[in-house]
Amino acid sequence: MSKADLIVGIQWGDEGKGKMVDMLAQNYDIVCRSQGGHNAGHTIWVDGVRYALHLIPSGVLNPKAINIIGNGVVLSPESIIKEMEQFEHLEGRLFISDKAHLNLEYHAQIDQAKERLKGDKAIGTTGKGIGPAYAEKISRTGFRVGELLNPEKLTNDIIAYFEENRAIFDVLKIATPTKSELFATLKSYKDKLEPYIANTTKMIWEAIDQDKKILLEGAQGTLLDIDHGTYPYVTSSSCVSAGACTGLGINPKDIGIVTGIVKAYTTRVGNGPFPSEDFTEEGQKIAQIGKEVGVTTGRARRCGWFDAIAVKHAARLNGCDQLSLMKLDVLDGFPRVKICVAYEIDGEKIDYMPSNLEGVKPVYEEFEGWDSVVGCREFEALPENAKKYINKIEELTGVKVGIISTSPEREDTIIRG
Repeated sequence: MSKADLIVGIQWGDEGKGKMVDMLAQNYDIVCRSQGGHNAGHTIWVDGVRYALHLIPSGVLNPKAINIIGNGVVLSPESIIKEMEQFEHLEGRLFISDKAHLNLEYHAQIDQAKERLKGDKAIGTTGKGIGPAYAEKISRTGFRVGELLNPEKLTNDIIAYFEENRAIFDVLKIATPTKSELFATLKSYKDKLEPYIANTTKMIWEAIDQDKKILLEGAQGTLLDIDHGTYPYVTSSSCVSAGACTGLGINPKDIGIVTGIVKAYTTRVGNGPFPSEDFTEEGQKIAQIGKEVGVTTGRARRCGWFDAIAVKHAARLNGCDQLSLMKLDVLDGFPRVKICVAYEIDGEKIDYMPSNLEGVKPVYEEFEGWDSVVGCREFEALPENAKKYINKIEELTGVKVGIISTSPEREDTIIRG
């Protein structure tokens, strides 16, 4: 039996998983997405063409790959139908779990209303309805993709749900949809998505038994994980490697090589603690060169230096066999670069990640910069100072940097044996 290899984000999301999955997917038969919703944004550049993916697995650009959206995903029918329009001939290449939960228009309305009510205590969600959809799933009041196949019954169930929660919807100023409008919407979803709805767990089990090559991808990153992230400034799903098992219906023994994706620096979208954030012109320069704007929201990302303490912690959580270091070229031309090598809390220096990052200060080590790594496809071709930087990351995190991205293009990637 084959093992399923896994790609996982090791920072606060936006690490460049899309490019890496797209590149690796050329060698896999099946690419699976295990969690999250259309709050995720994977940007992929191929031959100078930009693709922005939100729900469809990044393997879609490999015409030979089967793409599976697992039961752990919350699926916006509106979003995926729009996304599917970018591609031709998806039938037989894209499958959606009938057990994935639906993320409907009212979920986004709840999300945005609750954020408004929180005022300056808002978490900084994408407002896409992800949290409310997962909350309904956990409270056993949600609706699943397979229910789209009977739109009349689903319409009645959703209207009944609105009636049961009338008081809450009134406070949030969310109107009950009319039965006719809701049925028409759900029927249109069924008509467009029915050919893609399947028992994906059974599909993956059969693929494993048949020794197919399988690649698993998640959304967001470890530090946004609902259990292990910087709570409450997190997403609503399990972004770690274990989440891939529950989100697809496979067991831990089915997992093969785990690759942790990290940027050569650190970014974060939304609110919450960020120890290595740089508020100076250097942080702004990283943001400008790295084009650090959210694919899904268009929000500017907060930028800072590589946090080795956080990466070491996340790599252990996920069982990383190797790291893939993305966007190394963004640091080209900096006279000096920094790595956060420890934290300081109330004057005490620590070398581990505490459960609460509030008030944590970074302890930096500085390194001499380099001219340019753009286009380097062999480790030996990198400038000496860039090599030293990578070696230091390996030393501090205890994980090999097996892959290095030196530009947005698919081919500008170093694979170390």
